[in-house]
Amino acid sequence: MRIDKYLSSVNILKRRSIAQDMCENGVVSINNIIAKPSKEVRVGDKITLKYLDYSKHYEVLALPTTKTIPKSQSNLYFKEISPNLKDKKFIDS
Repeated sequence: MRIDKYLSSVNILKRRSIAQDMCENGVVSINNIIAKPSKEVRVGDKITLKYLDYSKHYEVLALPTTKTIPKSQSNLYFKEISPNLKDKKFIDS
């Protein structure tokens, strides 16, 4: 499955056109290699979305067989492997 299609199908990004733009601008990489929109995704691949100071890392768990999946089932298709900054507690000392 194409990376742009995968990112929109599993609800990582809202629209495929956004995924295509991000790929064309070098924001998306698969296994540390910058990905074009047509790059194929396989189970076990590591996807990184990196833009300025923002960075998210995902691992592909499965490929969807339908165009879109419910958000409640997203966790079956990918796993976020980057730390979630919202959950971190910063202590001022």
